[in-house]
Amino acid sequence: MTHPLSSEEEIKQTLVSTKSKYLIIYDARYSKIESFIKELNLKKVIFVSPGDSLNIFKKLAYDISQITKFKHHPIDSLYSSWTWFFFKSRFIEDFKRQKFGKNAPCVIVHSGGTSGTPKNVVIQNRAFIYAAYAEKVDLIKLTAGDSALAIMPNFHGFGLSVLMHTPLALGCSTILVPTFNSKKFDTLFKKTKPTCVLGVPTLFEALISNDNEKDLDLSFLKYVISGGDLLPKNLEDRINDYLAKHNSKAKITQGYGLSEALACVTMAHDDVNKSGSVGVPLAGNHIKIIDPATRKTKPYNEVGEIVIHSKALMMGYLNDEVETNAALQVHKDGHVWLHTGDLGYMDEDGFLFYKGRSKRMIITSGYNVYPSHIEEIIESHPAVLQCSVVGIPHPYKQEVPRAFVVLNEGFHGLFIKNELKKYCKKNMAKYMIPDEIIIRKKLPKTKLGKIDFNKLKEDTRGDEID
Repeated sequence: MTHPLSSEEEIKQTLVSTKSKYLIIYDARYSKIESFIKELNLKKVIFVSPGDSLNIFKKLAYDISQITKFKHHPIDSLYSSWTWFFFKSRFIEDFKRQKFGKNAPCVIVHSGGTSGTPKNVVIQNRAFIYAAYAEKVDLIKLTAGDSALAIMPNFHGFGLSVLMHTPLALGCSTILVPTFNSKKFDTLFKKTKPTCVLGVPTLFEALISNDNEKDLDLSFLKYVISGGDLLPKNLEDRINDYLAKHNSKAKITQGYGLSEALACVTMAHDDVNKSGSVGVPLAGNHIKIIDPATRKTKPYNEVGEIVIHSKALMMGYLNDEVETNAALQVHKDGHVWLHTGDLGYMDEDGFLFYKGRSKRMIITSGYNVYPSHIEEIIESHPAVLQCSVVGIPHPYKQEVPRAFVVLNEGFHGLFIKNELKKYCKKNMAKYMIPDEIIIRKKLPKTKLGKIDFNKLKEDTRGDEID
C-alpha cells in the first residue's frame, strides 16, 4: 500500500522494490504513472472511480464533471476498470486458493519515519490478529456496534491496523474520511457520532481551533487517543477542556507504536493514564529501555532507546537483510527485540514516556540535548501554541538547538521573542538554550501530519518573521 499523494518517483520505486504485478489506483492519478508504467513488468493496471459507488444518475453527473479534470488512460490490454475486472471474475471456473497460515506475510507497508528512505515493512497475519486481541483487552468500553473515525489513511500500520482491521475484528464500524478538512472537523463529528477517535495531535488541534458548532454534543465519545507525534502538555489541557465543555466524559490519552510493531505498542486508557505518558504496554507486549551502545537496561526514569518484544513484530524489511538485522536483534534472554531508534524512559509504575527520535538528539559541546525537553519548556509559555526544535551545524559546538515557534492569537513575534529568550535562560541549562527562536505562522508537516524536521533544518530564512 502506498500514499496516493506520492510523487511519480516514489510510486515507481514502490512498484519496483516490491516486484508488484498488479496496480489498483484511483483513476484521477493516471498522470502520476503515465511516464513509466509501460517500463515495468505489470500484468494489469486497474482503475477505480468514485463513480463506481454512486447510483446511475449521480455517476453520470460525476463522469461528466471529470471529463476535463484529469488525463484519461489509453484503451489497451494493460488497463482495466475495477467494474470490468470484477465482472470478469464471475467467469473464472478454476481458482487455486493460496493457503495462509498465521505466520504467512499478508501486507507490505512503508515505514513513515521522520528522516531517511522509507522501507518496505513485511507484516504477517498473526500480527494483525494479535494486535486486535491486545486492543480488545485494553479498550474495555469498546463494544460491537461502536464506531471508529478513520481520519488517518490506511497506507501505514497505524491506519491499517488500529483504525481499519481492529474495529472490524471487534464488530465495530469504521468511518472513512477520504479528505480531511480542518474547517469542517466539528461538523464531521456531529454527523457521524464516532465512539472512538484516534489521530495525530494536529488533528485534535484542528477540532478545538474551529469550534463552529457551539452546541456540539460529544457525549458519544468513549475514547480519544493521540499518537504518531508528541502531544504537548498545553494542547492536552486545551483538548480536555474542550471535551468537558462539550459534554464528553472522555479525556485524551496517548499511544505509542510504529509500523515495524504494527503501530500500537503502548496505550493509556480509562483510568490507566498519567499525563504526558504514552501509556503502558498492551497485553503481551514487552518493553525495555536500554543504552544503545551496550544494550544494558537503564534504571527507571533514565532516558534510553526503546526496544520492543512482541508477537506483532514485523517479519523484516523486504529484501533488506542488513537493515532487518539492525532492527531485529536477539538479546541474551533469547528473545528477538525491535530496536526502534526512539528515545524514552519508563517510571516505576510501568508508564512509558516518549522523548523523540534518537536521530533528533542534539550533541552540543559534548552534552546530550533532547529537543522534546526544550519544546516542552517553550510551549509552557502562555504565548506559544507550538514549538519544534532541530539541531543546526555549528563550527565548534558540533550542533546547536534552534527553535521554530507558532504563537497563540493575540501575540506578535516582534514583541515576544526577547521575552521567550529570557524565559529559556530562566528555565533551562545554558547549553540547551536555542541559538535562535524563529517565529512562523505554521510548521511544515509530512504526509502523515507529523512535523517535517528535515524542512526545518533546511529553513534558511534566518530571523525572518512570517
